[in-house]
Amino acid sequence: MPNFYDEKLQLPLLPTSTVGSFPKPDYLKKARSQYARKEITREQLTKLEEQATRELMKWQEELGLDVLVDGEMYRGDMATYFAENLPNGCKISGLVRSYGNRYYRKPVVVGKLKWEKPITLDWWKFAQNLTKKPVKGMLTGPYTLMDWSFNEYYPSRRDVALGFAEVIAQEALALEKAGATIIQIDEPAVSTKPEELPMAIEVLGEVTKHLKAKTISHMCYGDFGLLYPKLLELPVDQLDIEMANSDYQLLDFFRKNPYTKEIGLGVFDVHNHSVDSKDMMRKRIEQALTVIPVEKIMVDPDCGLKTRTLDECTAMLTNMVAATKEVRTQLLARA
Repeated sequence: MPNFYDEKLQLPLLPTSTVGSFPKPDYLKKARSQYARKEITREQLTKLEEQATRELMKWQEELGLDVLVDGEMYRGDMATYFAENLPNGCKISGLVRSYGNRYYRKPVVVGKLKWEKPITLDWWKFAQNLTKKPVKGMLTGPYTLMDWSFNEYYPSRRDVALGFAEVIAQEALALEKAGATIIQIDEPAVSTKPEELPMAIEVLGEVTKHLKAKTISHMCYGDFGLLYPKLLELPVDQLDIEMANSDYQLLDFFRKNPYTKEIGLGVFDVHNHSVDSKDMMRKRIEQALTVIPVEKIMVDPDCGLKTRTLDECTAMLTNMVAATKEVRTQLLARA
């Protein structure tokens, strides 16, 4: 049995991480509203975003997570944020209903998409300078950016996706050049349209084809039975997939068609206010180990945590880290 998940990055077996987003503190929520009403300056808002990021980085260190994230304190919606930073190719719509009483402003592609300067790089540098542990570069993938946008310029969905792929590829290369060793390209929309999986594979390949960093793609809830095993053709090192929400039913698919990539193993459902016990999470890791080699598993939540309170996040992640350490210790003792 190997002693490391990644010896070069000094990541232990079963490294722990999160998917990316965290709840914003109340003072930052208030400041974002004030900025929208032009009651504070961009500089004042940035200082508070930096404060929230510092607090989050320290908190992750205290929890004992192995791979950290910046928490996206400076972002609103994961698609709109990138569109806001492509002013020559995108504008932002009025409020669009997502589901229930949730609304967001949707990107509108109105011209040729072109990367002009880094979008996330300064925030990644800011976070990475606060820790010696690796911080993931966090990007939204081209298929999802296309699917979650209105198109008023390109002749087809594929053309829009390829346009976004060019942008995200440049952003990923900028992160790698600056030292990012792990780059996550989120594609939550992939699970919603199985018939377009070949397109998603193509455009994500345009992002990752020149990268040497470890690459991850996170996908949200969906009928993965319709996508598997074709899903394995997504050109990334690791697929980060919800597992706890579906009670680990995906393992049945993995037994029939072996899972060949690294996996971001979701061990608790982020859409549930209840906190799963350490023992429950440990059993889920052990269950996955009957199908997936230990050196291919990174342990994390099912999805981002921005809909939970910080107290809930603390309890959930404390149990996750403790459960993982128990399994890791047992495995190394047997080796």
